[in-house]
Amino acid sequence: MAYQEIFTALADPTRRHIFETLRSEPKTVSELAKLQPVSRPAVSQHLKVLQQANLVDVEARGTKRLYSINWAGLRELREYLDSFWNDALSAYQAEIERRMKTN
Repeated sequence: MAYQEIFTALADPTRRHIFETLRSEPKTVSELAKLQPVSRPAVSQHLKVLQQANLVDVEARGTKRLYSINWAGLRELREYLDSFWNDALSAYQAEIERRMKTN
């Protein structure tokens, strides 16, 4: 159940903000730290948690490490959330069918 790790990782507001910041483009730790109310080492630790939850990829480019969203890592969370939507649609369909039979 990797989606639980994702929920845990995104529960922290700073990590969530870092993750959302990466949505537009890959960034280095230094670039991310400028946008956060925490230190550069703290941003690194938050990125480590996001990476362990399979939400963030890291790519070495020369002396820099670029962090980006791992879109494939979101698949399990999306499937989990979609299961609720599928349940809701199934219940809606069953209700419509029930009402059509009674009319």
